[in-house]
Amino acid sequence: MALNKITDMAFRNLKASDKVQIIADGGGLIIRVREKKDGGAISFMLSYRIAGKQHQMTLKAKGLKEARYERDVYKEILKQGKDPSLERALQAERVRQQQLDEQEAITKLQARITIRGLFDHWHGTDLINRKDKDEVARMFNKDVLPMLGDLFVEDVRKFHITQVTDPLLVRGVAHLARNILKLMRQMFRFAVDRDFIEFDPTASLGITKTTTKPTERDRILTEVEIRTLARQLPAAHLLISTECAIWIALSTMCRIGELSKAKFSDIDLELKTWFIPKANSKNHNSHIIYLSDFAIEHFKALTFVAKSDTWIFPNRDNSCHVCEKSITKQVSGRQSENIFSNRSKNNQALVLTGGKWTPHDLRRTGATIMGNLGIAPDVIEKCLNHTEENKVKRVYQRQKLEAEQAEAWQVLGNRLNLLVNMDNSNVVLLHSMN
Repeated sequence: MALNKITDMAFRNLKASDKVQIIADGGGLIIRVREKKDGGAISFMLSYRIAGKQHQMTLKAKGLKEARYERDVYKEILKQGKDPSLERALQAERVRQQQLDEQEAITKLQARITIRGLFDHWHGTDLINRKDKDEVARMFNKDVLPMLGDLFVEDVRKFHITQVTDPLLVRGVAHLARNILKLMRQMFRFAVDRDFIEFDPTASLGITKTTTKPTERDRILTEVEIRTLARQLPAAHLLISTECAIWIALSTMCRIGELSKAKFSDIDLELKTWFIPKANSKNHNSHIIYLSDFAIEHFKALTFVAKSDTWIFPNRDNSCHVCEKSITKQVSGRQSENIFSNRSKNNQALVLTGGKWTPHDLRRTGATIMGNLGIAPDVIEKCLNHTEENKVKRVYQRQKLEAEQAEAWQVLGNRLNLLVNMDNSNVVLLHSMN
C-alpha cells in the first residue's frame, strides 16, 4: 500500500486560488484543484509508468477516500503488467455489451409468441384463401391448442408434438394424427419463414413413423351392392335430402363437398345442367355437369323437401350450406362396427358386403361404371373435372368434349335407373366391377 502524503484535515482545508494546484498524495495519486475562476473543483488523477512510458488517467472518484481506493485497484492491475486505462476502457465495453445483451433478451421476451398466437397469425394470413381453413381451425381447437396453445413457440420440442399425435393414435384415428402433424409442420415452417423461430420442431419427425402410412381408398360399389343399397336405404331412415344426395353423387360423380355447397341457382333443370363454381371446386376450376334423367329425378325430389330458397342442403338455421361432412357422417353412422351401439337403432342399415363405404367412393364407382360401359377415359376424366397432369396436353388440348360428357352421364344414369328402379331380375350385371 502506498504511503499517503496528505492528511484528511489538510484535504478538507484545500481552497481554490488564482492558480491550479497539483498535490501528490503518494502512489501516483494526484489531487488537482482548479482556479477560482473555474470554480475551484477538485479532481483526482493517477500517474503511472508502463512499458517505459509515463501515463496519466483521470479517476472517477469524488472524494479522497474513494480516490485512494481506486488508485490501489489500478496499482494491482499494473502489477499484472496491464494498462489501467486500457483495462478501464475494456471493462466499460464489457458493461455496455452486457447491457445490450440484456436489452436484446428483454426485447425477445416481449416479442415471444405462443402457439395460439402463431396459429391465429398463420390462419389469418397463410390460410386465408384455403377452402379448408374452417376445418383446420376446428381440428386445432379440438386437438392441438388445448395441449400446446399456451406454450411459447421457441420452447416447443418434438415431445410436445407427439403429445398431440400419440393420444390420437390411442383413439384409433391414425389418419387424423397424420393430417394434424402435416398441418403443424406447415404452421411451424410458416413460423420459420417469419423468423419467429429458427428451427422447425417437427422437421425431424417422420410423418409415417410418427403416425401412419398414407392410404388411397379403392373401394368401389359393385352393381350387386348398388341394387342392395336401393333396397336398404328406406330402412336406414336417413333424411330424404341425404338419400337424394347419395344417388346424385353416384350419378354425377361429384365431390360430396361440391354437392353440400350447391345452390338452387346453380341448377338448370330445363337445360339439364349443374354449374359448379370454381369457389366450390377442389381444383379451383369451374365445372358443368350435364344431368342425366336419373340425376334430374333426384334434384326434383329435393325441391319438395327444400327448407331454403338458396341452399339445396341448408344448415339448421338456413343461413348457409350444411357442413361438408354432414352427409358422410350420416352414411358412416349407418355402418357402425359395433352392432350393439345404442347411438342409433339403424346403425347397421347401410352395411354392404364389400365393406365400409363413403359418399366419396360413389364418385369412384360412377367412373368405373362409365368405363365398363365403354366411355373413353379422357371423357371420364373431363366428367370428373380432373386437372390434366401432362403439361403439354393441358396447354394444347383444350377441347371440352361437352357432347361426349353429356352422353356419358346419360349412359351412367340409364344404367343406374335399370339397377335401382326397375324389376331388374333379368338385368345382366357388370361383374367386371367385382
